[in-house]
Amino acid sequence: MSFFSKKPRSSSSSSSYAPSAPSLPESYDQRGQAYSTSHQSNHSQQQQQQSYYGQGNGGGSSYGHSGFPPGTSPDVIRSFVMVDRDRSGFIDENELQQAISSGYQRFSIRTIRLLMFLFKNPHDPLRFGPKEFAALWGCLGQWRGIFERYDKDRSGKIDLFELRDALYSLGLAIPSSVLQVLISKYDDGSGRRIELNFDSFVECGMILKGLTEKFKEKDKRQTSTTTFNYDEFMSMVIPFLVSYD
Repeated sequence: MSFFSKKPRSSSSSSSYAPSAPSLPESYDQRGQAYSTSHQSNHSQQQQQQSYYGQGNGGGSSYGHSGFPPGTSPDVIRSFVMVDRDRSGFIDENELQQAISSGYQRFSIRTIRLLMFLFKNPHDPLRFGPKEFAALWGCLGQWRGIFERYDKDRSGKIDLFELRDALYSLGLAIPSSVLQVLISKYDDGSGRRIELNFDSFVECGMILKGLTEKFKEKDKRQTSTTTFNYDEFMSMVIPFLVSYD
């Protein structure tokens, strides 16, 4: 089975097919199968929430700061804090949708659920903490730069050909037949040319890059060809189809 990536130019090339592509979180590759989740006890969850907001070590004034990676923009921290109304140190999918939509544009709940799947908090898969939020925000900034680069007419949308060029720049040489199937998902039935806004572009890009990363795990020799058994194939593909419905 071949996939949609350009082959490396030489044996000394980086192991990544798409070195310029925004990266998925490290935890994505470390989680293994998509549905194997772990749950902390109530006590350990409380400790984690306290450490996020500086409440566990004698401090309560650092709410919204201590759980973020060093160097996180104050604007990112502010976006998280504004939607974390219960001050738990976690936000759910609706709060994440509100925060991301205020920073970029309106994101559908379907895309939000896909992003939560890809950037999943290993301790609480239904909610984001500061670390996951900061990683996602930075990744979306990279995708936004790519989107704007290929939105040549500045319409706020990209068509099939602009999508093809944007994906190719990331090392994803998607066959035309696959692109047609992919973009047809966004056909509104009006008969007009199908175009993707930033939300839909992120959804397409994340799915394609995520599946490519999974394919690369099997394609050890970087030949763009590998073999799957049925169970392996289903385990790779199904999470991207059902995890955010």
